[in-house]
Amino acid sequence: MVRIDDPVVTAQLLASRLGDGDRQVDICPRAKITPSAHDFLRARGVEVVAGGSRGAAKGGAATATTPVRRAIPGVPTAPGSTERSRRFSGIFTPNIVIYNASGGINYKEMERYISWLIDAGIHGLYPNGSTGEFVRLSADERRDVVRLITDVNNHRVPILAGASEANVRDVLAMAEFYAGIGADAISLVPPFYYKISEASLFEYFAEIARNSPLDILLYNIPQFTQELSLNIMEDLLAFDRIFGTKDSSRDLPRITNTMQRLRRQRPDYVVLNGCEEILLPSIIMGANGGTIATSGIIPEIIVELYECSQAEDLDRARELQYRILPLINHMLLGVNFPEGFKTGVAVRGFDVGPPRTMLSTEEGEYLRRLEAEIGCILSDLGYTVRGATGCPVTHLPPLVRR
Repeated sequence: MVRIDDPVVTAQLLASRLGDGDRQVDICPRAKITPSAHDFLRARGVEVVAGGSRGAAKGGAATATTPVRRAIPGVPTAPGSTERSRRFSGIFTPNIVIYNASGGINYKEMERYISWLIDAGIHGLYPNGSTGEFVRLSADERRDVVRLITDVNNHRVPILAGASEANVRDVLAMAEFYAGIGADAISLVPPFYYKISEASLFEYFAEIARNSPLDILLYNIPQFTQELSLNIMEDLLAFDRIFGTKDSSRDLPRITNTMQRLRRQRPDYVVLNGCEEILLPSIIMGANGGTIATSGIIPEIIVELYECSQAEDLDRARELQYRILPLINHMLLGVNFPEGFKTGVAVRGFDVGPPRTMLSTEEGEYLRRLEAEIGCILSDLGYTVRGATGCPVTHLPPLVRR
């Protein structure tokens, strides 16, 4: 068996090292496997026995074991079935953007925040999503955010970069840029503002799938864009580049139907849940994990919830799921999404800076009260939070060590 220890593995490198009869390759766990290398491996039918993109444990080391889930009758489970489903399983943090006093990106504080998330054990990073308020950033700023995160990450965890733009040409240009700086895949919402026909929506994603240098995760978020129907998603299974779906519909029946229907044809199809309140039930039903905004505030608890669900420690998982609901409700139902989540990040000790959108005097006062309320909730969960005074006593045990 061929062993490759190079830090970056490309298709050209594989072609120079592998013989015609080689069907397995041992790649250093810390190596970065480029999209062209993945295509080469798939085309040649070569199995990676220790792929560097399969995910990393805390501190960047390769995960030694992956929990084995029991098969669900009638619905193949994606976790562990292919390399892509392993890489995109777990908790991906939709990264907020931190601004400086003049309203620009605060790169230094962003770097500190991203390093903190990785050290806390999150399984992946997700810049330029809804929580990252990508529509409020310029195209250059969106590139800068992903460049910063890939640099800080340094191949420790997979990066799923939002590449939604106004037209196909710009989406592909952004995907090319992200591929060049080391992102692992892109996420795409349906085109926003103009509603288009089902046929046009299929052609939109099909054209991107034919030309994208990176794998694609479809993003269904009907609150903000046109809904992606299961019929269209099923038709798009023909494109191997499209490997899964993030579903933020807040609709558990929709998510379970997505897994049951699409995995009949693609057993490795990745489904990530984007709604904290149904994180545990969606994982129990077979979801790979979630892109969970609350993991940007309490990464330790959200990661533990995922790990307990994988280990079938459902008593602990249920406890965690119920205890985080007050925090979610406070942050989600506040003013001008995602300001509630950014307020939570501020309570954890980061200077998130001013908002990108305008706030009234009353809304500013509300966020200041929200900061105190979030501080009390975090203190009750077991975190040490400055300024958490006058909090109601719940007599509940802490979930984390102080």
